[in-house]
Amino acid sequence: MTKIKFCGMRNPQDVITASALGVDYVGFILTQGFRRSIGLGTFCELAGYLDDHRSGAKKVGVFVDEPIENILEYYAQELDIIQLHGSEDERCITALRAKTGKPIIKAFRITCEDDIRAAERSSADFILLDSGTGTGRTFDHSLIKNIQRPFFLAGGLTADNVSEAIQSLHPYAVDASSSLETDGFKDKNKMAAFAAAVRKER
Repeated sequence: MTKIKFCGMRNPQDVITASALGVDYVGFILTQGFRRSIGLGTFCELAGYLDDHRSGAKKVGVFVDEPIENILEYYAQELDIIQLHGSEDERCITALRAKTGKPIIKAFRITCEDDIRAAERSSADFILLDSGTGTGRTFDHSLIKNIQRPFFLAGGLTADNVSEAIQSLHPYAVDASSSLETDGFKDKNKMAAFAAAVRKER
C-alpha cells in the first residue's frame, strides 16, 4: 500500500489534521531560509502535538546542506527519520546514520537518466525523487518507470493526479506540500482530499 507523507508543517492545525487523517510521515523543514522553514522551538511544539495525539506518523526532519553538528545537537533525538534535500554526499549519509541510528531519506532532483542512476546507487535507507526543493512542479515521470528500488515520489502531486501516478509508477510513498495549501498555508480540505485519493488506490 502506498504510504503518505505531508511536508512543510508549520502550525498546530497542520499536524493535528495530518494526525487525524492517519498519514504515515510528517515532514518539517528545519534548515532556515525557505518559505516553510521553522525554528527549533516551533518544531518541538509541533512534534509535541503529534505525540499528544498518539499519532502513528513518523517525524521527518528535512535539511538542506545543514551542518551535521546542528542536526545532532538540536534535532536528531526528536526525529524518527532524517531527510537530506541538498548536495549531501555518501560520507554525510553514512556519518548521520552512524551517529544517530536514524533512517536516512536522500532526495534527488530528477532531470535525466543519470539522476536515476545516482539515486539507485545511494546508500540511503530511502530515496525521494523530486523536481527540486518545494517547487510544486512535476518532472518527467517516464524517466523513472524502470527504477529498481522503492522510492518516495514528490513534485507537483495533487489530489487530481496522485491516483494516476500511483497506478503507473507504484511508489513506496507519495509526498505533498504545495498542493495541500491555499494562500501559502495548509488547507485541511486539500489535505483530506489528497489522502482520500491515495487511499482509493491502496
